[in-house]
Amino acid sequence: MAWGLVWLFFSTVIGYRLEVGGDWITYLMHFEHLKTYTFAEVFNRGDPGYYLVNWIVGQIGGDIYLVNFFCGAVVMAGVVNFSRSQPLPWLALLVAVPYLIIVVAMGYTRQSAALGFLLLGLAALGSGKNVWFVVWVLLGATFHKSAVLMLPIAALSSTTNRFWSLFWVGIITAVGGYLFLFDSIDRFWTNYVEADYHSRGGVIRVLMNVVPALLFMVFSRSLRLNEKERRLWTWMAIFSLACIPLVFLSSTATDRVALYLIPIQLFVFSRLPFIAKDPKGRGVVMLAVMAYYTLALAAWLTLANHAFAWLPYRFAPFH
Repeated sequence: MAWGLVWLFFSTVIGYRLEVGGDWITYLMHFEHLKTYTFAEVFNRGDPGYYLVNWIVGQIGGDIYLVNFFCGAVVMAGVVNFSRSQPLPWLALLVAVPYLIIVVAMGYTRQSAALGFLLLGLAALGSGKNVWFVVWVLLGATFHKSAVLMLPIAALSSTTNRFWSLFWVGIITAVGGYLFLFDSIDRFWTNYVEADYHSRGGVIRVLMNVVPALLFMVFSRSLRLNEKERRLWTWMAIFSLACIPLVFLSSTATDRVALYLIPIQLFVFSRLPFIAKDPKGRGVVMLAVMAYYTLALAAWLTLANHAFAWLPYRFAPFH
């Protein structure tokens, strides 16, 4: 019941925010425009899952808050499910709050829903359910097509029948890429790379994933991992580290892809106390993690260029 209340509370706070997030007006315009579409026309848009939710809500007389609540419920289902699969679940939830929930879930509506599905998939993959990982990621790709980039993780993390896993995951990745991503590669390259767009906080956000990646590499033997988890999160750490040179080539593109690597923060920091041998030492590490993310949130709220779009938080039913 406690976790159910956590899910409901954060889903409501995310869903019923009023003019919070940098793309609030853009999403509102999408919603108003899609209400005039036919059912068939919805699927001619990119990210059909997100636009279908908008269309259905519009047809039943709902508003943008219901759309945002649905997406918030998805990302929080992923956060709750993933956190509960960790040995210190409440610490994992705490790590999720400053950036994943406050910044991503309240700012990048489509991609946050895709990230929620990915978290459900990673929890399944950690317990050896490769097929469910693929299903969740493909569902996420209907909300933000870039999620298909995470499909190869299933093959790379496989501990048995690796060649078979590589084959079938490769086929699914190719099909998923064709359906969701390949038709947008030229536009993506033009808009994010050739246009030389820069995300000023991109380097910092990439470094937020690099820190737990390095900690994983150093302390992996102390993090209570099975072989499946070790392979999976080794690759997540490698991808996180690979973002360091890429962010200087195209900060915005790398920043957006790095959002899918945020789960490494929840995974590593919720297990980091186990590097200490005694309960007192573990308590000290937990306090250090709490202090780290408190400072991260304070720094973002006071220094981020677009933090003003999140401040002050306003709850729609009270306005």
